[in-house]
Amino acid sequence: MPAVVLVLVVVLTLAAAAGAQMRSSDAARAAARAAAIGEDDATVRATALRVAGDGATVGVVRGDPWVEVRVTTPVVGGWLSGSPLRASGEAVAWVEP
Repeated sequence: MPAVVLVLVVVLTLAAAAGAQMRSSDAARAAARAAAIGEDDATVRATALRVAGDGATVGVVRGDPWVEVRVTTPVVGGWLSGSPLRASGEAVAWVEP
C-alpha cells in the first residue's frame, strides 16, 4: 500500500509540474508580447502575474531591440507554495518601433 501511495504522489506532482510549466511559459509569452508593443514594465509584470497566478516571480530584461521575460511559478500551491519545486518559462520578443 505505501508503494501505491508513493506512485500516486509522484504522478500528481508530475502533473502539477507540467501545469506550472505551461502556465509559466504562457505568462512569459503574454508578457513579452505586451512589452513588444510598448507597454511599461509594471504592465508587463501585471500581465505575467495575471496569467501565471499567485506566487509567481517575473523578471523583465530590456535590450536593444529585444525584451526578455522570465516567469517562475511554484509547482504546488496553497500551504505548500513555499516548497523548492518551481517551474519557469521565458520568452524573447522584438520590440516594435
